[in-house]
Amino acid sequence: MKTYSYPKFVVHIIISFLPLVISKPSNIYLDLTHVDSGRGFTKLELLQRMTFRTNARSTALFTKTVKPTNPLSTPIHPGNGDVPYDREYLVSFSIGTPPQSVMLTLDTGSDLIWTQCVPCIQCFEQGLPFYNPSNSSTFAYLSCLSDLCTSLSMAACHQQCFYLYEYGDGSATLGSVSTETFTFGSKSKVAIPDISFGCGFLNGGVFVSNESGILGLGRGPISLISQLGFGAFSYCFTSLFGSKSSPLVLGPATNFYNNSIKSTPLIRNPTSPSFYYLNLTGITVGKSLLHIPPLSFALHDNGTGGVVIDSGTAITVLNDAAYKLVRKAFIHQLNLPIANESITYLDLCFTLPKPSRNVEVPKFVFHFENVDLELPSENYIYEDRSSQELCLVMISSGDTSTIIGNYQQQNIHIFYDLQKEKMSFIPAQCDKL
Repeated sequence: MKTYSYPKFVVHIIISFLPLVISKPSNIYLDLTHVDSGRGFTKLELLQRMTFRTNARSTALFTKTVKPTNPLSTPIHPGNGDVPYDREYLVSFSIGTPPQSVMLTLDTGSDLIWTQCVPCIQCFEQGLPFYNPSNSSTFAYLSCLSDLCTSLSMAACHQQCFYLYEYGDGSATLGSVSTETFTFGSKSKVAIPDISFGCGFLNGGVFVSNESGILGLGRGPISLISQLGFGAFSYCFTSLFGSKSSPLVLGPATNFYNNSIKSTPLIRNPTSPSFYYLNLTGITVGKSLLHIPPLSFALHDNGTGGVVIDSGTAITVLNDAAYKLVRKAFIHQLNLPIANESITYLDLCFTLPKPSRNVEVPKFVFHFENVDLELPSENYIYEDRSSQELCLVMISSGDTSTIIGNYQQQNIHIFYDLQKEKMSFIPAQCDKL
């Protein structure tokens, strides 16, 4: 491997996307697909991998580490996922002139956008060629005197601006802050010039899903959605057990502009400004509104607790008090024997009756402020007739935090209205959109 001379430094990165002007782009749909889609895994293997990823993600998520006017839609693709960690959905587009393909992990829990670049001191394996800035006529380094570089909480400067960004799971990227033309769209192309991004030449950690970097769609001012000046975005996750794609839409979604569609407020947490918090007021299992303590889902003044909705967490993780009551309700209402050791690695599984018969599953409802979201049973129950198991696809966080995972978001079109600070839900067949 070739080696290159770079200045020695340690920086904390926050990368920015500059506001841009697009000349009347049409809606652009890029493919959004689960990282394990089309890899030949059984349903059981998919669930096991998802459980592992949730444990890694939920631990890392709260670990402290270091304007166009028209809608724009973006793509997401399946990756290899050789090891089950916290990579869930991949988004593909191109950067540079001529365009070079990249495949980034979609992450609503962070703001940074970066990809691996050559020359590379240390890079993890990826399915696509590394982005090569020397092959692009529109690549440029960002000046140390730029507003972006000087706004970083920690920055290193040696003729140009450098960054370091660390994730809670131990992954990290280090490189130069640069600008480039990004091209979105699998059919009709929309090229957006002068987007700032991280060109990573020293990267490592749990990157094993064919991705070349991470696309931050967090709530902070440096994320793609914020820096492009869009006031909204939406996505619709296909089933974990399917293989078709569905859209991520940057900009307004017309099917949400209906007076009958109710919304719930997005809440801000000053200690974790990138996360999307919701006000969850209760949970119903079957016909029973659970007697969960009123402050169980509250966001506390010190930044702990609260409820985050996240694209990168697979399974919903309920705070310990709420999970115990949900668990107790399912045990009481299903009235089935509890499986002693489940091969799914989930906490609560039941042994299905023999001979086989249909089991009536209690309904599950999230009660958000102003909105009740009743989940389809396939969004919280896993049934495996071969192993004679029926499992609740939720786990406990073991503390006061709650994360609404993407398994519970399947086939629900979710709209983030950042201008009005609200979220809306519409049941959908995501692979038909």
